[in-house]
This record gives sequence, C-alpha cells and structure tokens, in this order.
Amino acid sequence: MIGTIVNTTTIIVGTIAGTLLHRGIKEKYKVTLYDGLGLASLAIGLNATITNFPKSEYPVLFIISLALGGIIGTRLDINGRFHRLVDRKQKKQTTDNKERHRGSLADGLATATLLYCIGPLSMLGPVISALKGDHTFLFTNATLDFVTSTIFASTYGIGMILAAPVLFCWQGMFYMIARISSTAISEALMAELLIVGGLMITGSGLSLLNLKDCKVLNLLPALLVPIVWFLIRPFIG
Repeated sequence: MIGTIVNTTTIIVGTIAGTLLHRGIKEKYKVTLYDGLGLASLAIGLNATITNFPKSEYPVLFIISLALGGIIGTRLDINGRFHRLVDRKQKKQTTDNKERHRGSLADGLATATLLYCIGPLSMLGPVISALKGDHTFLFTNATLDFVTSTIFASTYGIGMILAAPVLFCWQGMFYMIARISSTAISEALMAELLIVGGLMITGSGLSLLNLKDCKVLNLLPALLVPIVWFLIRPFIG
C-alpha cells in the first residue's frame, strides 16, 4: 500500500503547508483560488462522467443511482448532520464577504474529500497497485492532491487534514478488495461509479462557485447503488 501511504502523506503535508501560508495570503487571492478550485472541480467531474459514458453497460443506472441515493441521503440528512458536526468546531465567520467566499470548514471538507476520493486515479490506482504492483497512478494522484490540499488549507485551515484518513480508508478498501479478489471490481462497475462520482464532483464545483448548493453529501448513497446492482445482477438473469 506504499502508493496510498504516499498519497495520504502528501495531503497531510499539503494541509500543513497551506495552513502556514494562510495568514500570508490576502483575501482577494484566496477568493481567486477558491473560484479556481470550483472550475477545476467542474472540469474533473465532467471529464470523469463523459469519459466513462461510452463504457456504461446500463445507460440509465446513474440516473437511478442519483435518484435513490439522493432520497436516502436526504432522509438521513447526511449533509446537515455533517455540517453541524464540523461547524461546531469552527468559529463562525464575522462578515458576509468571508462567509460567501470562504464558506465553512464542512463545505471545504466535503468538496476536498470528493475530489481526493472520487476520481479515476484515486479509484483505479489502488486496484492497479494491488494487482500489478504499479504505483504510478497513485504517485501522480499524490502530486495533484498535494497542490489541492495546500490551496484548500490556505482557505479553510488545519481542519482540512481530516480528509487524509478518509482517503486512506477509501483507497485501502479498493486495495484490499483487489487483493482478495481480482474480479470483484470489474471495469464495468468502475465505469458506473466514475459516472456517478463525476457528477457529484461537478455538483461540488457548482457549490464552490456559489452557483448552486447541490448538497452533494446527500448524494453519497448513490455510490452504493451500482455496487448493489452488480451484486444482485447474477441472480436475476
């Protein structure tokens, strides 16, 4: 799991670096970085979705996944619970300007976690690492995450370090599943997950740009729908 360990470490180091730079970056530059992250999220999310559309064996599965996942997530109020939990530990912003552009730590953590975890490099990397011993994808992802974590921490602070253990567990799950069974994670399932995940990242980008609060965390259960479908598919013909 050397690739995952390196990837996790870069997020920790990037977060610390961004926190140290926090006071040295003027607010107008933070706003620019914040908007840049929003645009990057849109690009990464749409690319993941559009690239994997031709690979999908079930063209409407992503719609069903988002619908069912959204209903479950809204019923459980994942977004609200997460924000209340994290925001309890964060000082309230004192001006409308800061509130609008910096947002809350919960917003930053939600977006960063999705960017770190839901992407071709982060999902395919551990699988390739486990099956072939090739860490190239994860090392590339680590470089990107270092830059991203530095920018996020310069805006939201040291609390962004909480995304690191989430990434480790996420990639570790894919790594262990691939080690146990090389056929458990098929290319078809990976394509469906990337389509749904890509749209979720796109939603995060819209939120970062203050265009639309998609409450992306409420859509997290959508990632379970393709997995459940592929598990039961052999039994329904």
